[in-house]
This record gives sequence, structure tokens and C-alpha cells, in this order.
Amino acid sequence: MKEQDYDYFDFQSLDPAEVAFYNLTRLRTDNWHFLRDNARRLHRLHKSGTVQEQADVMWLTDACTEVFSFLQPLEEFFVFPGIPALEQVKAAFEQRRYDDFARQIVRMVRMMTNGLFRKLDLTTSRLSDYGDLLNVAKLSDELHTRIRQEKRPYFQVLIVDDLTETESKEVRRQLRDLRRPDDLFFYEVVVARSYEDALLAALINPDIQTCVVRYSFPFRSKKKFRLLDELHSLLKHNVKKLDSAMPTERSLALGKSLKSLRPELDLYLVTDAPVESIVGEPSRAFRRAFYNQGNYQEMHLSILKAVNERYETPFFNALKKYSQKPTAMFHALPISHSATIVRSHWIKDMGEFYGSKMFEAETSATTGGLDSLLQPGGSLRDSQENASRAFGSRRTYFVTNGTSTANKIVMQAINRPGDIVLLAHDCHKSHPYACILSGAFPVYLDAYPLSEYSMYGAVPLREIKSRLLELRAAGKLDQVRMLLLTNITFDGIVYDPIRVMEEVLAIKPDMIFLWDEAWCAYARFSPILRRRTAMWSAQELRQRFDSSAYLKKFAKWKTQFEASNTSDDETWLETRLMPDPELARVRVYATHSTHKTLTALRQGSMIHVHDQDFEHYTRNAFNEAYMTHTSTSPNYQILASLDVGRRQVELEGHDMVGRSIELAMMLRERITRDPLISKFFTVLAAKEMILPEFRPSGLEEYFSNSAGWCRLDKAWLGDEFVLDPTRVTLHVGSTGMDGDTFKKLLMDRFDIQINKTSRNTVLFMIHIGMTRGTIAHLVNVLSEIAMDLNDKLDSWSNVELAAHEQNVRSLNEELPPLPNFSRFHPSFLPSPENTTPEGDMRRAFYLAYDDTACEHIKIEDGSLLEAVQAGDRDIVSAAFITPYPPGFPVLVPGQVVTREIVQYLMALDVQEIHGYEPMYGTRVFKTSAVVRESEKQDALLISNRSGSC
Repeated sequence: MKEQDYDYFDFQSLDPAEVAFYNLTRLRTDNWHFLRDNARRLHRLHKSGTVQEQADVMWLTDACTEVFSFLQPLEEFFVFPGIPALEQVKAAFEQRRYDDFARQIVRMVRMMTNGLFRKLDLTTSRLSDYGDLLNVAKLSDELHTRIRQEKRPYFQVLIVDDLTETESKEVRRQLRDLRRPDDLFFYEVVVARSYEDALLAALINPDIQTCVVRYSFPFRSKKKFRLLDELHSLLKHNVKKLDSAMPTERSLALGKSLKSLRPELDLYLVTDAPVESIVGEPSRAFRRAFYNQGNYQEMHLSILKAVNERYETPFFNALKKYSQKPTAMFHALPISHSATIVRSHWIKDMGEFYGSKMFEAETSATTGGLDSLLQPGGSLRDSQENASRAFGSRRTYFVTNGTSTANKIVMQAINRPGDIVLLAHDCHKSHPYACILSGAFPVYLDAYPLSEYSMYGAVPLREIKSRLLELRAAGKLDQVRMLLLTNITFDGIVYDPIRVMEEVLAIKPDMIFLWDEAWCAYARFSPILRRRTAMWSAQELRQRFDSSAYLKKFAKWKTQFEASNTSDDETWLETRLMPDPELARVRVYATHSTHKTLTALRQGSMIHVHDQDFEHYTRNAFNEAYMTHTSTSPNYQILASLDVGRRQVELEGHDMVGRSIELAMMLRERITRDPLISKFFTVLAAKEMILPEFRPSGLEEYFSNSAGWCRLDKAWLGDEFVLDPTRVTLHVGSTGMDGDTFKKLLMDRFDIQINKTSRNTVLFMIHIGMTRGTIAHLVNVLSEIAMDLNDKLDSWSNVELAAHEQNVRSLNEELPPLPNFSRFHPSFLPSPENTTPEGDMRRAFYLAYDDTACEHIKIEDGSLLEAVQAGDRDIVSAAFITPYPPGFPVLVPGQVVTREIVQYLMALDVQEIHGYEPMYGTRVFKTSAVVRESEKQDALLISNRSGSC
């Protein structure tokens, strides 16, 4: 056995000072597994007398000693295995009782892996902690039978206090003694002895659901973790101030920090400070304060009650209860209670496939404990309020037909005919369709292109401000109603919503924002991703605008800004603008495809609202729009899944999202480090997907062979755009296969399903349903493909090699430039006098209903390109042309077709182009139809002018 046998284990990562927040949990697990494997080897080898085997024993003992040093500071934050168990197995190791060492650690790791420790209630035994379970030989049969295996959910309570070990044991004992068999849950206690320890525990121990902050404790931790610096940066701590704070001030500050780090935690304060010093805003983070706590009964009941509030799923519970009623159905849904299935001779296989429970819960009733989605007043209302709490909104609405419909609901509620909406030209097709429905005029914003990868990035803030200033100069700022952006983009580009909304509100204080967050419902439950979500940003803006500190900062900024040349647009574009808190209104909406990234049935989505003018101006219109697009017969299974999915993320979302980030980082590392895989595949990093001017932090990648893991905090706090770590975009151009071909290879040969591809990339989305086994399978598949290609390169003839090299050049170098939005034809502008870029897409859309106004021109035979280059007329699209991928409309009704757009369409390798009919071609307006529309516009202009005279 040699050290090289363990090259899968990176010993450099054992320095706690180098561990990042996104790989600490994985490293802890890996270290325990490493100890288990080597305990078995030591048990087998230590009695051997050969020189080589004794050398192996020496190397293994050195490695295990290093692992123990790594685990020691971490296990203080966990109930299991925890310090007592760690010290017990460490003692067996140091005393060279390798048989005990192996037996104990194998049992311990098995309990960690299968979660058995979560099912063991030690209150009825004489065991003081889980470490006593390792002494199997000392446990009598009687004691074994007295350790009850629980079905109740288990969690952990963090107590922050500078307690001795004896005092900690006494607190645990007193709280355990309060357990009752009819409690809905049971919990164990972990102790943090400093402010920084509390932050570390809350971050890395996902089982913690409650935190009790008690009395006096120091600020600094005795542990030296790099991620403490990241946490202080992320939470914007004034470290010196916190270190010198008085005990009560520090306790209150810790409450705010923990709430910012993990908003779902239930926090309690135990204090002896005067009540007047903590009531109101200072203690708002805490659910309740206890004074001079000696009797733990009230605290125990409060802890259980608060966790139960998150555990409750009102609609799901009502649906389960309803399904157990022997209801006689004299209404709709014959399938209810499987009535049409169990008596059928021909469709019983459907019942066998889905199971009876699904059909027992099928009903069209809105009574009997159930509720109406269109007018909720019971269980659905309560479920939506719970979701609002979980996602940090003021209101939340369930949607059962996807985020496409959610976007249409919001846009129809907010926009009126003639309003101007700013939206990205590479947006989801539901955005322009919603403009058509509402009668709003879209102004398309150009995202920065990534032509070398055949994809777009995101819309720069300068582009947004430039369009707004252009509209202001034309006197149309009052017409501008909404800014609609996709965050996170499909490819993982993340905006800074706070900065975008601040600067936009400085130009237009009443702007309404819709953030299409279809692909990032999970972001709320990550400490770092959360800070770039719409709802968190809206709440942060409200707090800023309400603070006296911001008012002073704004007054100073305003004086300096007005002293500059404010009549020059360039000054506005180059300056970081601040909105006037007296004028700015925070009106923010977000739509989530809950089913895409969290646990919910397909088409289960949510609308989240943080609009301070909702009740005054929007509620009635929103309700009408919601009625317009929501079925009177919504799928109750979808609604129940949204209810349960909310419960899951409130109680374990921090863990699940954290693990998905770990897995994505691990995938990056494995691909980058493998010399054969990296020969053909490259993970696109921030430096490839985000232009340097949008990355002032200088962060180029999350992992590299030379630098290892990089810190994320500075980039996520300051860069205009960042890259979502759960999106792994793989460049495949060096394989000679385009993205669509590679996608089919993965599916047909390896049963790996992906969706998004570009000409030379494929996207892997690492979601909460992923496991390490899934990642390992993908790495093995990439390795196998790389080996096959490598073998072929060695055996191919010169002709075959030349063809392969041409394919690689085509995919890596000969890429068509990405076209921006061209323009709306003058006939489809709101007015012939229009000087700004908004278009009347609705009029063009409905004109295309008239077949006599349209003709078809083919793309693939060059006819469309020839017609465009002829230059004798503008070719105007009569349809949405949406290639998949990339999945956004390249042409919309009323848009002028340009040479660049046609060349881009001709260069696409995809088979699926929505709106294009291969047999006939693309639909465009006839010249006569365009002329008629132009004449109508001229006549309308003349009429308006004569009327004004």
C-alpha cells in the first residue's frame, strides 16, 4: 500500500483555514468515510510483521491523525457523532486498539449514512449521549430494548452561551426530561460558545432548526476557519464593533446575523437586561424573549410550537382528510375515489401504476375542509401565507399552470394598453405574449453576446439606464410601467437586483419590477444566493429607504451629483445613482417555477409580491388577472405538492441547496483535474461567461488546478453579474460534436437527460434531487466518451482526422455572430412620429391572423436571405420564430428581419424551431399589408392633429 493509493483524497484540503463554505460539509463526510476505511486497514495490518505492511501502518496512522485534527473543531457543532464519540474512537486509535477503533467507527459511520441516530430517543435509557452507543459490548440487552426508535421528526436546537461542558450536559438533561410521548417532534441540543461559533454551527449543521441566545458569550471563536472571513464579509459585519459590544448588544446583533444567514430559523433570547432595552426593533429577529430562564418548560413548548408552524401543511392535511371520507359524488370527476378505475375491465393498470391514494384525493369540491383557489378563505389561504413567510414575500399566490401563466397574470395586472415595458430581447416567450395580452409596448434591451459559445449573457445596467434616459428625453417616462428581467438566466447569469432597482428608481421612482425567477426558486435557501433574489432585495431596499442613515447618505450624494453636469446623459450612465427615499416606491414581483428546482408536481408555480402599493393600486386588477388565467378546476395534487414543497424547504432547504452547490463544485473539480476529460471538455467559468467590465472583483473561476477553491463573497457582493454555482456549462466543441448531438448521445447511450444546449455547449443543472452517485456517473460517462475519442484519434486515417479537425474548427472558431434585436417596422410603431424604440407588437400579432396579409419565405434554401439582401423592401416578421435551443424568440411580429438574423438562423444546427414551418417557410407580411398599416398610421396622425386644432 502506498500513498498514491489515496490520491482520491486531497490532504491539502485538511487545513481548516482553506475550507470554503460550499465544500465543508462534503469534506466532513469524506473524512469520516476515510477514517472508516483506514480503520479497517489498520485492524488488518497492524499485527503483521512485514516491513512494507508496517510502513503502511505508519502512513495510515499519520493520515488518521491529520483527519482527527480536521474533525475536532467541526464536531463541536454536531450532536452526532459529536465530540464525545469522536474522543472515544480517537482514544481507541491512540491506544492502538485497532479492533475497537474499527468496530466503533464502522458503526458510527453507518449510523451517519443511514440516519439511524435521528430515530433514537435516549431519554428512556441511561445513556448521556450518542457516543455511548459505540460501546456495543457494554450495552445490555435490557438497555437495547429501552432505546426507543422514533418515527417523529428530529431536529437540533443550538444554544449560544459560554457554558462549561458540565453546564452543557445539565442543559441537555433538563430539556430531555421535558420530552413527552405525545410531542410531535423531538430534538437534541448543540452548544456554541461564541458569536462566531454560532454562525459556523448555523451554516454547517442543517439539522439546527432553533437557536436560543443566552446571556453573555465572547465574539471570537477559538477556531481558525477561512469561511469566517467570508461570513463576516457576506453579512457586512463591523467586526471591531461586535467584538467590543456589551453582552446584550452582542446577543441582539447575533439574532440579526442568524436571521440574515438562515431566515427560517426560530430564534429565542434569554436575557436579564431591562425590558425597555430590547423591546421593539432591537429584538425583532427573535420570536420571544425569556428572562432569567430557570424553568425550561415554557421554552420547550415554544420550540415545538414554532417548528410545528413550519411543519404544518394546511391544504395537504385537508386533502388527506377529505380523501378518507366516503363521499357520494353527484358532481364532476367520475375518477374520484378511483370509481371509474376499480370497476373497469380495461384501465385497471392505470390504478396499479399510480396507486389508489392519488385518485382518492381527486375532487372538484371546495368545501368539506378544502378551499377555492380563486377565492381562498381556509386551507389554501393558510398554505399561501406559509409560502409567503418561507420565500420572504408580502403575498404569495399558487399557480397550477406554470410560470408562463404566472408571468401573464402579473403583466396583465400591472400593465395597461399603451404602457411601455422594458424587457430583454432573449427573454422567455411568455414575456412578449404577455405584452400582447396586456396591450403594452415592448422596448427590447440587448444582452451582451457570448458569440464564441452561441449564447447571450444578461442585460447590462448601462443598457437599461440608456433606454430609460432615451425615453425620458422623448417625454415618455410616464408611459414606462415595468422592467422585466430573467434572474437567474437559463445559463446561470445572476443579476444584482438591489443595484438594478436602486439605479432605475433614481431615474423613475415608480417603476414596477418583475423578476422572472423561474429557474431559481431554490436561491432563497442559500446564504449567498439569497442576496440576489427579488424578494430579499425588495425587503432590503425597504429597510434602506426607511433608515435615517440612508437619508443622510442620499442627501450628501445628491449635493455632489447636482454639482456635476447632470444635463449630460453620460453623467447619469457613469454615476452610480441613488433614489430619493421620499419618492421611490418598492414595487417588486417574482415568479417561480417551483416544480423546476424544488419539490412540486409539474406546472406548480408561485407568484411572490412585495409591492408597497399593492392594496392601493393593484389588488383588484391582480385578482381579475388571476381569475382570467386560473382554471376554475385547478389540480389539487399540484396545490398539495406546492404546500408540501414549501414545508420541505423551510425545514431542510438550507441542507439540500447547500449539498447541490457542493455537488456542482465537486463536478467542476473532477472535470478540471482529470487530464483526459479536460482534454475534450471544459467547464465554462465566470471569466468565459461574464465580461471583465462586469467583474470588478476579478473573480475568474470557482476552482482551478493552480489556485484551488476561490472565495465567492466579494464577487457576489459587488460584481454586476455573477455565475450561479449550481449551473455547470460544459464546452464540448473539442469533441467535434455540436451541443444537440452530444445531448442525444448522453440520452440514447447513457440515459443522462439534459435540456439546454448551444452550438458547442451543454448545460448540467445540479438541483436538490441530485446525489453524489449521479455526479460520479456523469464523470464516468465523460471519462468513457473521452477515452473513446482518444482511441479514435489514435486510429483514424488522415481523411477522418481532417474531417474531425474541420468539425472542431467549425464549432470553436467558425461561429455566427449573435444578432441583437433589430427594430420594429415604422408601420408597427405606436405612432408615425415615434422616435423611441417601443413597438406595437399586439397590432402586428393580430394582423397576422389575416392570411391574405402574409406570405411564406423559406430559410434553408437561401430565399429569405436573398429577399433581405435585395434591399427593395423591409422584410417584416409576422410570427414568433423561436429556435430550441436557445429557446427565446429570435423574431417577433412586427420586427424587421435583418441579414444577421437570417445568417444566425441558417447556421443553427437545431431541428426544432417553433413558429417555422419547414414545408412553407417563415411567415412574413406582404408589402401591401405593411403599406396599408403605414397608411392607417398616417391617417390616424392627421386625424389626431386636426382634432387637436
